[in-house]
Parts: sequence; structure tokens; C-alpha cells
Amino acid sequence: MILLDGKKTATDIKEEIAIEVKKIKSKGYKTPHLAAVIVGNNGASVTYVNAKVKACEMVGFESSLIRLSENISEEDLLNQIHILNNDATIDGFIVQLPLPNHIDEQKVIMAIDPDKDVDGFHPMNVGKMALNLPTFISATPFGILELLERYQVQTSGKHVVVLGRSHIVGSPMSILLSQKRKVGDATVTICHSRTKNLKEITLQADIIIAAIGIPEFLKADMIKENVTVIDVGITRLEDSTKKSGYRLLGDVAFDEVSKKCDFITPVPGGVGPMTIAMLLKNTLLACKRRS
Repeated sequence: MILLDGKKTATDIKEEIAIEVKKIKSKGYKTPHLAAVIVGNNGASVTYVNAKVKACEMVGFESSLIRLSENISEEDLLNQIHILNNDATIDGFIVQLPLPNHIDEQKVIMAIDPDKDVDGFHPMNVGKMALNLPTFISATPFGILELLERYQVQTSGKHVVVLGRSHIVGSPMSILLSQKRKVGDATVTICHSRTKNLKEITLQADIIIAAIGIPEFLKADMIKENVTVIDVGITRLEDSTKKSGYRLLGDVAFDEVSKKCDFITPVPGGVGPMTIAMLLKNTLLACKRRS
């Protein structure tokens, strides 16, 4: 069993980006600038956004963090997005999700300039991704592709089973891996809450991508030998024995599943760190395009 180490791979990618940023600066070109908008004080969101800001510093990017009140009106948030769209100093920005219930997330995503949408959520970028055109691929699927490529996990001709059909992970992964690309050419089955005979399907899989948000859902009796498992899920469970007061679990029962795997991602330290690294990669791409 080989561990797909997202933490190490993300560090490698950040080092590569840092070298490129130094070259850009030495030639007198603009320093890449990523902005993040966070609404309210959701603990997980604050931690995640702070990690993004720290990662920007590490690679030599400029970064801006815009904190807005939980009670901000939808109109005021859209005005803030309009300001960022028209700020020539900012190459890309994200609006951290989830947003408060009184704000329409889709309306917010639609308001972001597709050329600055480094999260890759705007319908224009999703459409380009589906057509295999150059665009921003959303960071989590992009990170999974990068992990598979760097560990030389073969996807061509393989049967991939994706658990979950979210617009952020499941749906784009099913499209990307079925495309004619270096990490692609797979036959993909996408499963969800209405799928019947799920175990029969997962037992046929060469690669499983678990992204359903149910802790330790995928068990050893649901997979065949020598499978590759990508665990996208991450759930916090209270645990008084931990210093943090909680422990993190993925969608895969790691201890039992890993014994049958050729490759598997851990939680934490697998897909999570890759997401931030690929957001930086998208921002660098945005800066190059604008230059």
C-alpha cells in the first residue's frame, strides 16, 4: 500500500510556485494577488481562509482578506464582488462557502468575473471544463488529478466509481476522469443517495473517489483488492481525548480499507492540502493571463 501524501505533494507544488514567482518578480512583472472574502465567523471557514492567506505568504503572493459581517445584505456582498472584479491589482479571488442562509450562493458565484474565478465555480468555467477547454478547474478536483499524476496512478481504461454528485467534487471528477487527458480516459460510474446495489458497483471499481460526507462510509467489504481510494470527506467529531477537542474522519474506514489498497489518501493530510495548493496554481495562471 502506497500513501498518497497530499501534504508532501502540496509542499512540493508550493515550492515550485515560489520559484516561478521569484522569476516573475525578477523580470519586473506583477506579483500574483489572491483575495478571499469571508462572511461571518464559521470556525472551519475562518481556519481554511487563514490557511490560504498563510500559503500566499509562503509562495510570495500578495493576499487580501476581506471579512464581512454575518448580517451583511446580499446587495452589499454583490457590491463588494463588483469592487473586486474591477480592481486591477487583484488577479483572482474567492468567496468562502457556505454563506449565510439569507444570501443566494448561486447569485454570488454568478457575479464573480470568470477570469478571476480561481475557485472554478462560475458556470462559464464549469462549461469550459466540461468541454475540455483551458480554464480554471476547481481546486479539489484539480488537486486529485495532480495527486494521481504525480504518483503515476494509471487511469486509462480503468473503472472509476465516484461516490457523491456535488458540483464541487463528484460531478466535475466524473467529467474530468472520463475525458481524453493524461489523467483520464477512464470509464466512470457516479453513485449517489438513490443508487441501488451500491456495494456491487464499488466492488467493480479500480479507483474509488469518496465524496459524500458520511464518516467511514466505505468499508473493506465494499472494495476489491489492489484498488486506489481517494478520500475527499472530512468530518469533525467531538473527542475529549484530543487536545483540539475533536478528531477528523474521512468517508473511508481507513484502517480496514487501506489493507486492500494499492494507493490511498489519508485524512487529514490527503486531498485537503492539495486544495489550497491548486488554488495557488489557479491564481498564478490568472496572473499570467492578465499579464
